[in-house]
Amino acid sequence: MIPDNDFKTATMARVYSSQGHYEKAAEIYKYLLECEPDRQDLARALAGVEKKLHEKAKGRNEDLGALFNTWVDLILRYKRMRYLRRIKGKLEE
Repeated sequence: MIPDNDFKTATMARVYSSQGHYEKAAEIYKYLLECEPDRQDLARALAGVEKKLHEKAKGRNEDLGALFNTWVDLILRYKRMRYLRRIKGKLEE
């Protein structure tokens, strides 16, 4: 949760969001909506921030998939290289 000494305003939430701190922005928007549940502008802003959080998480998962593929490819290349070195060593004997 956000400490009591932090600013809990829509402006501060927008600042956090613009800096990429979507979790903090969402916390502030949720707090403000608890205080003023009829504010549609805050609800729309929260929805936008949550969408960005979802896209950020999706991007991280795609990055992990690419990283995993690279890792598997490197392992396979390493095994091939060791196999070829073994064959080369036998041929040189």
